[in-house]
Amino acid sequence: MNYDLSQLPERTLKPREQGYTMVMDKGMSLREVEDFIEVSGTYTDVVKLGWATSYVVPNLKRKLEIYRAAGIPVYFGGTLFEAFIIRNQFDDYRRLLDTMGMEYAEVSDGSIDLDHERKCEYIRELSKSVRVLSEVGSKDAEKIIPPYKWISQMETELSAGAIKVIGEAREGGNVGLFRSTGEVRSGLVEEILTKIPSEKILWEAPQKAQQVWFIKLLGANVNLGNIAPNEVVSLETIRLGLRGDTFSHFLDMDAVDPMFRPAAKTGKPGTSMPRG
Repeated sequence: MNYDLSQLPERTLKPREQGYTMVMDKGMSLREVEDFIEVSGTYTDVVKLGWATSYVVPNLKRKLEIYRAAGIPVYFGGTLFEAFIIRNQFDDYRRLLDTMGMEYAEVSDGSIDLDHERKCEYIRELSKSVRVLSEVGSKDAEKIIPPYKWISQMETELSAGAIKVIGEAREGGNVGLFRSTGEVRSGLVEEILTKIPSEKILWEAPQKAQQVWFIKLLGANVNLGNIAPNEVVSLETIRLGLRGDTFSHFLDMDAVDPMFRPAAKTGKPGTSMPRG
């Protein structure tokens, strides 16, 4: 960091198992990737090439090489996996992962109806050669999955070999974990957390208000995904309590300047004005 500040939450260090920031690359150019790494690579744990953008983006191999040289693993979006599965091309998908030197893969069923046991078989098979992230939830806003089913699927997919389960939200943050307005389905999240360890869940949370909600609930080292490349630094400041949304969340009020403490219960007014 560029200077010292006290009372900041401790961030886990890369490579980490908790505190992930997963970034969505929706088709950045090579120059954009290089600029992104210069500014945000330190705070990025893994990059997803959104849905099937890897099929059409130019210079794919070179892009992967740039990320790899920076020590940032990359994986193809789950929609690409589904595109191969629905065409009965699972072996082709495995060859693609091998050819491109991929270390991660996402298994999802947000766009297709995939028998859950079959999905777990794909996870078991892929986990023999790559680290699998499995996504739970539907991309269909009309399809509401009850909490017990989220929990059951997360448990079985972790048991099948997934290193983490992803809570579906799409790139807009308006399905799955969230209502169409972007509001968190808080009851769903809290019920999931009664059974699934938070470090095993990667919450897709592309909107700032969603990121703030999860950080306030689970702390600076919550796993968050579908972060836009130009929002990574902003997210890191939110994690550290250095943006207004979480400014007071991590402070020990007994240790701050008395002028900025809340008013005492005696009714004596407090102040937020600096001494001049």
